[in-house]
Amino acid sequence: MIQEQAGWFVVNVKDAKWRSSDTFCKGANFEIDGRFPDVGINLMVLSPGKPNCRYHRENAQEDFLVLSGRCTLLVNDEEKELGPWDFVHCPPGVSHVFVGAGTGPCALLAIGHRRGEQHRYWYPKSELARRHGAEVPESTDQIPVAYADVAPPVELVRPEWPLD
Repeated sequence: MIQEQAGWFVVNVKDAKWRSSDTFCKGANFEIDGRFPDVGINLMVLSPGKPNCRYHRENAQEDFLVLSGRCTLLVNDEEKELGPWDFVHCPPGVSHVFVGAGTGPCALLAIGHRRGEQHRYWYPKSELARRHGAEVPESTDQIPVAYADVAPPVELVRPEWPLD
């Protein structure tokens, strides 16, 4: 149930806007009317072996908290195994992606600073990302090019609950 009043609101994760991808993870977006201007907040549920997105870096800070399950962080062409309550800080310019690990789903909270028109992405080629299914077809700073070879995510009316 969404409760909204004078600009603020409360939404349960089950009622958030959910999307799913055959290539990537399931995700919940909490923005109701358009995008938040300053900060993006998403909940991602990664299945074992599936990345949350393409390996990339941004010119803005991003932070992540593993809520449950296990995942592998690919960061600046290194691998780090993560579990519940591990926090990851990525200052601008750090290449990264998360890949589900273990035997069940991994819930990951993502918080990213937005820079409006100045927000930039870079998707580099990476052998490590290729081995985990997270490499782009070609290095690019264009989101449509980075995801040109995969079907767009589909909106879910209601995710399976509990998320698995």
